[in-house]
Amino acid sequence: MTALPSSVPPGPTPPPGLYFGWVIVAASTVLTLLTVGMRMGIGPFMLPMSEDLGFSRSLLSSIVAVGMLCYGLGMPAAGWLVARKGTRTVLLTGTAIVVLACLWTVNARTPWSFFWAYGVALSLGLAFTSPVAVTPMISRWFTRQRGMALFFLSTGSMAGIAVMTPVFTTTIGLWGWQRTLLGFAVVFALIIGAMALWIVRDEAPENTDLTATQIEQKRQSKLTHQSPAATESEAISFTRAIATAPFWQIFLGLFACGFSMNLLGTHGMPMLMDHGFDAGSSAGGIGLIGFVAIFSTLALGKLSDMVPRRYILAVIYLVRGLGFVGLVAVVHHWQLYAVAAIGGIVWAGSIAASSAILGDLYGIQLVGLLYGWAYLGHQIGAMISSWLGGWAFEQFGTHWIAFGAAAMLLLVAACVSLLLPSKLKP
Repeated sequence: MTALPSSVPPGPTPPPGLYFGWVIVAASTVLTLLTVGMRMGIGPFMLPMSEDLGFSRSLLSSIVAVGMLCYGLGMPAAGWLVARKGTRTVLLTGTAIVVLACLWTVNARTPWSFFWAYGVALSLGLAFTSPVAVTPMISRWFTRQRGMALFFLSTGSMAGIAVMTPVFTTTIGLWGWQRTLLGFAVVFALIIGAMALWIVRDEAPENTDLTATQIEQKRQSKLTHQSPAATESEAISFTRAIATAPFWQIFLGLFACGFSMNLLGTHGMPMLMDHGFDAGSSAGGIGLIGFVAIFSTLALGKLSDMVPRRYILAVIYLVRGLGFVGLVAVVHHWQLYAVAAIGGIVWAGSIAASSAILGDLYGIQLVGLLYGWAYLGHQIGAMISSWLGGWAFEQFGTHWIAFGAAAMLLLVAACVSLLLPSKLKP
């Protein structure tokens, strides 16, 4: 019997007719659920951690803010390592860091120890197991349905908010935040370890998910050299790519995305509870955003392969910005759930659309590295909003400053997204 190559370990055999790329997408979606669910689902931990450790809300918010920056700084490193060491190595390394960081965090009692464990180590581990680690692999496995595949991956982010926020709220109430964090570490290690060992495959088929007709067109194109633009896109260097305007337009949009998403994840529950909602209703309202987004993201993914992706991105930012105003203004439960449901329709997809646009403009060879650096903008925004949400409330007694800033940034991002080109100028 011929042994399988070491880069393709024995793993699940998909049903006949099922493209294995979708198995990779499904597993990557679960990974995203756990990673983003922990990173963006900090809200349920905030008050219990603050009370147990004796930290002020602004101190804990500052630690979380630095953690968000570390998460962002880990993204380019993860993209660089994936290109050189492979997806499996990066995922296993990140999983080990997450487990050790969780063990360290539950034993940390001083601000500095908690800062290094929860703020730095856990953030770096989650960065190595974030969507940036699997986006290059998925981009290689898909050509015809790349937008759909990447948007499907985004459902993991929304499922992370929809599932993990209520789960964390429940388990923290039953067992405390320390046991909840340890339980997360065990589940995370089992699931991501199995995925890395048996599902991850960096080598994609030559013709990916193209139809027979598209394969023939691709062959004829190579023979007649009819696609110089594609060749130029693949050949562009990293230094030239980051010097172009579209990269910084994506960067700005992701800055607004990170600012808003992490503000909601970190301060959404405390904000709603400060406005008179109980913990269960607050968690349910935020969870509803993610639940609705799971299904709407699939529709957005289908549309992203049919219409210019910049239009999808602009609509996402625009409606999300209006939703942030609505969340601070709600006073009744039905208003909270209505705003959450409407906002959830476009809550996901900005990261998927941005990464797909990067692949379209600069080629799949650079998408991992460029996505990692662009995602740094996301985490810079996340860092600022984590700090601002706690500081502004303590200083002025209102959440309008932080949530209003999120709304304004998202409206600017919507306008900037409309200016993105359909292809890179030579």
